[in-house]
Amino acid sequence: MKYNPDIHHRRSIRLPGYDYSQPGAYFVTICIWQRECLLGEIQEGNILLSRYGEVVNFNWFNLITVYPHIELDSFVIMPNHIHGIIIIKEQNQDHSLSEIVRGFKTFSARRINQLRSVSGIPVWQRGYYEHIIRNETTFSKIQEYIINNPYKWETDEMHPSAIFHNSHKIHIKLDNKNVLPMNLS
Repeated sequence: MKYNPDIHHRRSIRLPGYDYSQPGAYFVTICIWQRECLLGEIQEGNILLSRYGEVVNFNWFNLITVYPHIELDSFVIMPNHIHGIIIIKEQNQDHSLSEIVRGFKTFSARRINQLRSVSGIPVWQRGYYEHIIRNETTFSKIQEYIINNPYKWETDEMHPSAIFHNSHKIHIKLDNKNVLPMNLS
């Protein structure tokens, strides 16, 4: 279908007016193009990485070399998406969160496509989900969610057998009263 600005609207999920280059902790989720299970498979709660998953793993941890003003915290590779926490330690206007994610996606996609002997084929979905982590309780709950994600793969809303509704939302339970919704569409 040809682009029509009257019906095709990409709404930003970013917090209006927020400076994503400022120090802070950010939870990110990045999905594989069309949610293809490209990165590996889950067996008994453990991810067995494919060679593409190994590329993703290398490029994730290489981010601290490319962007020395960041730290990486909890991280998991799932068959068709990744979750991770990026901590920006000091402000750098040239390397905001979106630039860091863009770099990660570009570096990993380029290498994956080399391994697949193709060029210009999408590896990642265009956008990504992010959440600004504002307190220690939320930080701990998100770490727990990331660590436990492989154990819950069979019932994960991102599992290929799951029936997705138009919302494409997953939810992280922070406590008995609070849930962090993630819109992945």
